[in-house]
Amino acid sequence: MSKTREIIRLLKKHYPEARCSLAHESPFTLLMSTILSAQATDKSVNLVTPKLFAKYPDAKSMVAAKLASIENIIRPLGLYKNKAKSIRGSSKMLVESFGGEVPRSIAELTKLPGVGRKTANVVLGNAFGIDEGICVDTHVGRLSRRLGLSDSDDPLVVEQDLMKIVPRRDWTIISHLLIAHGRAICKARKPECDRCFLRDICPKIGV
Repeated sequence: MSKTREIIRLLKKHYPEARCSLAHESPFTLLMSTILSAQATDKSVNLVTPKLFAKYPDAKSMVAAKLASIENIIRPLGLYKNKAKSIRGSSKMLVESFGGEVPRSIAELTKLPGVGRKTANVVLGNAFGIDEGICVDTHVGRLSRRLGLSDSDDPLVVEQDLMKIVPRRDWTIISHLLIAHGRAICKARKPECDRCFLRDICPKIGV
């Protein structure tokens, strides 16, 4: 068994409940939540989205909303003015170009305001089960380097490195598994290597 497959096997064994931590009920709400999660924790996003989606549950209602109303709801997240413009702008494009539905490709998703490749990967993998890429956030990038899966600081390069060695069926779950491990054990400032179940195959114990 390859090193990468063994890492995935062990991560799945220890984090069987690993999944997207952004609360959502539809591709649209996941898209909006992911845009809002920029420089904010998923927990903080989940605190404001129930009220947001109760008032504006779809693209059409979000477009009709007053910008000030959206800003007021998401204000606790920070950068709320830009984020309000992004989710309203994305909703407008969804209505005008995609019939109000969230598109199912990276090329189309990344045309939306506030949507980059990482956000597109989150939506495709978790809302549609489409493995077109791998979401690389700070946890995924850090653990990929520590585990010797990539040596790059560039999220796009890390994604390409992972796509070469991770089975396609695991492209979505690998992000959730690495994030779970990064939060529980392989922490940024002080990784708990002494209790890490990957210590025997990790090339950077203690780094």
